[in-house]
Amino acid sequence: MNDLLPDQSPVWQFLETKVKTVLQRYGYAEVRTPIVEQTELFKRSIGEVTDIVEKEMYTFEDRNGDSLTLRPEGTASCVRAAEQHGLLYNQVQRLWYTGPMFRHERPQKGRYRQFHQIGAEAFGMLGPDIDAEVILMTARLWRELGIESAVELQLNTLASSEARAAFKAELVSYLESRKDQLDADSLRRLETNPLRILDSKDAGTQALLDGAPSFNDFIDEESRLHFERLCQLLDAAGVKYQINPRLVRGLDYYGKTVFEWVTTALGAQGTVCAGGRYDGLVEQLGGRHTPAVGFAMGVERLVLLLEELNAVPDAARQLVDVYLIGIGDDNLSPAMALAESLRTEAGMNVQLHCGGGSFKSQMKKADRSGARLALFIGSEEREAGEVSVKYLRSGAEQERLPLTNISMALSERLNKGLGE
Repeated sequence: MNDLLPDQSPVWQFLETKVKTVLQRYGYAEVRTPIVEQTELFKRSIGEVTDIVEKEMYTFEDRNGDSLTLRPEGTASCVRAAEQHGLLYNQVQRLWYTGPMFRHERPQKGRYRQFHQIGAEAFGMLGPDIDAEVILMTARLWRELGIESAVELQLNTLASSEARAAFKAELVSYLESRKDQLDADSLRRLETNPLRILDSKDAGTQALLDGAPSFNDFIDEESRLHFERLCQLLDAAGVKYQINPRLVRGLDYYGKTVFEWVTTALGAQGTVCAGGRYDGLVEQLGGRHTPAVGFAMGVERLVLLLEELNAVPDAARQLVDVYLIGIGDDNLSPAMALAESLRTEAGMNVQLHCGGGSFKSQMKKADRSGARLALFIGSEEREAGEVSVKYLRSGAEQERLPLTNISMALSERLNKGLGE
C-alpha cells in the first residue's frame, strides 16, 4: 500500500476527469459503495475456490462476530447495492464507480495491495449491442487519453455455463493424464479452477495446451451467434481486435463475452482493462435473472502507461497559474483582494504568498510553485493602481499593468503563451 504524493496526483486527476467525461457521455451514473462488505458477498459472487477468495482477501471479524472483507473488486458491491435499492428488476441501468480495492497478492509493477479501479456495469440488456457499446466506450477513452496505439483488444466467448461445464470435464480429463508436465500453479488450479489453466504464463503449460480439446467445439449456438454479431458490430465501428480462444476471467460469474485491453508498453504484456458479460450474477446473489455486462480498469497501471508514453499534457500538471506577492504588510490586503478577484473573474489558479520573508526568497517560492506568472504589489504599484508582472517560464520582459481589467489582460497574455 502506498501514498499518492502531490507531484503524482495531477496525473491521476487527468485520468479520472477523462474517464468521468467519457462515461457521462454514454449515460452512466455514478454509484458509491462501502469499502467493507459481508464476506459472503464475495464468496458467492467470485467463487470460493478462486485465488482471490482463497488467498488474497483481507477478511476479519468485527465486534459482533460478523465476517467482513475489504472489497477485492467492484462488480459484486455494485450488484449488491443496485439489487438492495430496487434498481434492477425490469429496469435498464448504466452505472459506474471508482475507488480503492484490496488484495493481499504478491506486489509487482503497477500492482499494489491497496489499488484503485474504475468500473462500469450495464444491467437489463441482453443483446450483443450493449457488449459492443461497452467496448466502444473503452476504445473512445484510449483515444481521449492519447494511448490508443499502445493498447490492443483481445476478445473471446466463454459461452453458456453448460458449455463450459462440458468443456471443463474434457479439459480436466486431458490434463489429468499429463500432470507431470504442468507447472505448480496449474496443478493447483486443476483441482479448483481448471479454466484458469488456459491463462497460464508458463511456456511448458501453454505448449501442452496446444493439444488440448478446443473450446470452440463446445460453444452452444446461442453464444456463437451472440459472439458473431458482436464481432460484426465492432467491425462496422472500426474497432480492431484479436480473438484469443484462451482468454478467460479469474472470476466465476463471467459467461459469453469476455475482453481485455492489453499493452506491451510497460514490459511484459499486461492488462489495463478487462470485462465481459455476467448474466447470472444478480440471480446468484439473490435477485431475479438480470443480464449484465461491465468492465474494470486498474488506475495504477493506466497511470504508469500515461507516464511511459508522455501522454499527460503539461497543462494537466499545471496547478498554479499565478503566484501573487504583496510586498510588505501594507500591501497584503490589496494583494489578497487581487487574488480573490482573479479567482472569481478569470477562474485562475492563484497562490498567494503567505508567511513573509525577503523579496528574493518570495520569488524563489514563486518559481518553485510552477506558476507561469508572478505578480507583485509594492507601495509604488499600489499608489499607481498597477501590478508588476514577471513571466517565469518565458523570455518576455517584466511589465506593469493597470489593475483596471487586469483579469482580461492576464488571460490574454496566458492564452498567447507569454507565461510559457
